[in-house]
Amino acid sequence: MDTRKEEGLNALGSNTRYSMDYAPEVLETFINKHQENDYWVQFNCPEFTSLCPITGQPDFAEIKIMYLPDERMVESKSLKLYLFSFRNHGDFHEDCVNIIMKDLVKLMNPKYIEVVGLFTPRGGISIYPFANYGRPGTKYELLAEERMMQHGII
Repeated sequence: MDTRKEEGLNALGSNTRYSMDYAPEVLETFINKHQENDYWVQFNCPEFTSLCPITGQPDFAEIKIMYLPDERMVESKSLKLYLFSFRNHGDFHEDCVNIIMKDLVKLMNPKYIEVVGLFTPRGGISIYPFANYGRPGTKYELLAEERMMQHGII
């Protein structure tokens, strides 16, 4: 049996088609087989690129995504294609990180998620935006508050 089709996965195992602009529609999910467990899933994308919305100059970053899945999980090839779609997208660093987080919340409805952008210096300064979400009314909302208040990179 082809599990990819059963899960509704189209990107995995097929020819790669890269979108040249922001494309949240390429994101796909599959069923979490361990919904009874709280566990972390982390993705690191060390070659993220986007464009400055003012100058059009390229911005480079490592994007780190960590989440606690619930019923659905993001499929990694579709995530790669999604992150690649920012390559010609013009937005500030903070916007990119928040857009990524919101798209993944909408896609998966995770218990908890955080996204960090470690952008390389431009003009002698680095920007490291952090965004997170915990499901409202749950212990994960409290986790989000705690991680936000104690957040520090380095």
